[in-house]
Amino acid sequence: MRLLHTSDWHLGRSLHRADLRAAQERFLDHLVSVARSEKVDAVLVAGDVYDRAIPPVDAVHLCEDALHRLRDTGARVVLISGNHDSASRLGFGGKLFEVAGVHLRTRVSDVATPVTINDRHGEVAVYGIPYLEPAAARNELPEAAQNGHAGVLRHALGSIKADADNRGAGRRVVVSHSWVTGGSVCESERDISLGGAGLVPSALFDGFSYVALGHLHGRQTLAGNIRYSGSPLPYSFSESGHRKGSWLVELDGAGQVQAELVPAPVYRNLSALQGTLPDLLTSPRYADFENDFVSVTLTDPVRPEGAMDALRARYPHILVLCYEPSGVVRDDLDYRARIAGRDDLSIAAEFVRHVRNSPPTAPERELLAAAFAAVRGPGDDC
Repeated sequence: MRLLHTSDWHLGRSLHRADLRAAQERFLDHLVSVARSEKVDAVLVAGDVYDRAIPPVDAVHLCEDALHRLRDTGARVVLISGNHDSASRLGFGGKLFEVAGVHLRTRVSDVATPVTINDRHGEVAVYGIPYLEPAAARNELPEAAQNGHAGVLRHALGSIKADADNRGAGRRVVVSHSWVTGGSVCESERDISLGGAGLVPSALFDGFSYVALGHLHGRQTLAGNIRYSGSPLPYSFSESGHRKGSWLVELDGAGQVQAELVPAPVYRNLSALQGTLPDLLTSPRYADFENDFVSVTLTDPVRPEGAMDALRARYPHILVLCYEPSGVVRDDLDYRARIAGRDDLSIAAEFVRHVRNSPPTAPERELLAAAFAAVRGPGDDC
């Protein structure tokens, strides 16, 4: 049996305000093409379909179209809700979708109801576990919710294993949106833990042929049968070195798996550049980055004026601009310590120095002093 494991589409998301709809459309076109060419039996979508609970209308249309086309390839679709999704909204019409071969798992009550798929070796039972926030699951699982994410997930997996045992299902697949111990995080994920409370041990998934995980945006393998597909696009500059894609999983008659990476199309590379403004604007060594999404850190001793406009002329897709002047020693004092014993004028002068890495000139100090005098008014010493 062939399974295509994907997750964390985050439809509707932007990158530092850059619209990613075209990139997401391109990925979904690619996913449909892979499902068709590889004759996939089921597409497993491990949560965070949308980027927020109330997604924009165009993201909803994009999702609807993708699900329709994936089903049209002949593959069944098993989709769970993630921590960015609204489970109730995503799950609306689930019973109607079920008839069409698109199986939404967004409710606690449905976790032990498998999607059964047959091949020449017999039946495979696929179970979907949506993101289970302990506070939200407290009404249905009061005792399990007291033990946090691990307690709720342990209860769900216990119910699943009991159902699979009753069915005599030897080949068992689970789709889960969770943060499993050993997974590496990125800047673009929403933290679902508090002091590590959101972490769950991988041993909870013992006994499954394959575990298709979502939530972490970096593609990674925790064990041969426990994998994160990661997000199909980089959603932060911390992911600039990631090789994005999906897992094409081959499940044999004995429940053993082989997984192959299917690389996702690269819409636009992400690059972080650092240097002085003149160098970044003229050096030929930066030519390969001109069409990338770019984050620039300027190191000029004095902050250049109009830097963003100048950089945009060469790098039209620049998204981030930072300033870290060379030769400056970092001051780790807190704000209270920095201003202790200083009057208003010296604090303002230090701010000017911090912003442009040079102290105010004598006329500028006079202007600042006059501004403070005007604000205070006659006889006001405060």
